[in-house]
Order: sequence, then structure tokens, then C-alpha cells
Amino acid sequence: MTDDAVLRNLREFVAERDWAQFHSPENLAKSVSIEAAELLECFQWSPDFDADRVNEELADVLTYCYLLADRLGVAPDQLVLDKLAKTRVKYPVEKARGRSTKYDQL
Repeated sequence: MTDDAVLRNLREFVAERDWAQFHSPENLAKSVSIEAAELLECFQWSPDFDADRVNEELADVLTYCYLLADRLGVAPDQLVLDKLAKTRVKYPVEKARGRSTKYDQL
């Protein structure tokens, strides 16, 4: 799923600026949360939103997620696929289709 060029470009960008020293797992996780809050802010008072701003904030969230996965030595695409496999078991189609009920209530 993941284009290797994305991770390669992120690594290059960080290396050029010598920012890896600031990219501890803790700092990157904090940054994911901060950027996710900024994304959520785009929808704070109205269902209407500025698509360009949403795209910018979503890119920031994804960037920090990629950087955190890279720092932890895991492949983002494999993480998603592994979690999807677990979630398929928790939410079988025959019970979950068209419902937002939590898995332990199905």
C-alpha cells in the first residue's frame, strides 16, 4: 500500500534539517495527537469545512504517523493490514453491516 518514495522523501527531509534528534517515539506520538487536534478543529463548529485546510492537516497527521512507524522500525502498511485482520474478526460482516455498535455489543 505505501509508496516507498513517501518514506524516502520524509527521511531525506528530516536528515537535511538534522531533525531526527528531536524525533523520539514520545515526541512523534505527541505530534500525531497535536496535528489530529488541528484536523479536528477544521470541523469544530460546522459540518462545512475548507478542503485545502483539511488536506493540509491530514497530511501533517499522516507525516507524523509515518515518521513514528519508521522510528519504531515497523511498516505502516503492514500495521494497517494486521489491524484490519483483527478488526475483521471483531466485526464480522453478518453482525456489523450497517451498524455502528461496538464489537462487544454485537
